[in-house]
Amino acid sequence: MNHHRQFQPTIDINTRLLTTGAVLTTAGAIVAWAGMAIAASAVFSAGRRLIRNLDVPPSQQAAMKWQQAKEASRAGMQAWQSSSGAPN
Repeated sequence: MNHHRQFQPTIDINTRLLTTGAVLTTAGAIVAWAGMAIAASAVFSAGRRLIRNLDVPPSQQAAMKWQQAKEASRAGMQAWQSSSGAPN
């Protein structure tokens, strides 16, 4: 019979330091979240002011650009047909 115990290393963690680290990490995450929320609020309000101060609303600008694209496509198609000699 072997009564000798084999040595098994154990980890000795300072729980006070571990708790302090966890608390500081949580506090840092909260401060970072608050900073991101404030920055996002500033960006969104600036965007709203920009859109409010535009002479032409974005929906109307989009409609005008869509109309221009349709007209350019139609003109391109007509030019291609007339240069290729294809009947209209």
